[in-house]
Amino acid sequence: MWIKEIWRYPVKSMAGESMESAEITSAGVTGDRIVQVRNAAGRIMTARTRPLLLRHRAELRPGDQILIDGQPWRSPEIARRVAAAAGPGTRLVMSGVQDRFDVLPLLVVTDGMLEAVGYDRRRFRPNLVIGGVPGLSERQWEGTQLHIGEVVIGLEDLRGRCIMTTFDPDSGEQDLNVLRKVQKQFDGRLGLNSYVVTPGRIAVGDPVEWIKSR
Repeated sequence: MWIKEIWRYPVKSMAGESMESAEITSAGVTGDRIVQVRNAAGRIMTARTRPLLLRHRAELRPGDQILIDGQPWRSPEIARRVAAAAGPGTRLVMSGVQDRFDVLPLLVVTDGMLEAVGYDRRRFRPNLVIGGVPGLSERQWEGTQLHIGEVVIGLEDLRGRCIMTTFDPDSGEQDLNVLRKVQKQFDGRLGLNSYVVTPGRIAVGDPVEWIKSR
């Protein structure tokens, strides 16, 4: 097995960026979900209820410069776009330590699962795509570990999937059949909620070893 893809999402609920290498810390991929959208009452707004956020792409440049659609994230134009996508009074803010992630700081999926489900991998918003995995083997990985060089990742449990999977990452069009298929054929769960046991640097192509016990 090997690392096939690495993804991060600098702004929560916006499209992310593919990476060739990444530093992995206890907070997951460095730069992941470090900005979020909040409404006037301070509530976090996500693509579950504001799917138009998925149409905007965030990236992190050297010097911790966050760009959205190629523009600085604090620019007036981006503020207008966020309000148009998420509603009047919404704004971008830096994420707090406790509310960056919905579950755990990493989501791991496999190429075998993606082939089985048959939809664009971006719908499932992975951090790591592991290649060379036959079929639905990942469904037996709960409570185990992946070793990638010095990096150790704990695989907690299968991720329950939500309405976000139904939105096309390019057009934004909704197809409820995606979630129906996930619920009917995969018990509503795909990919693995994961955490970092031992931090370090990883890169696409790095060999991955599956360890059955923690």
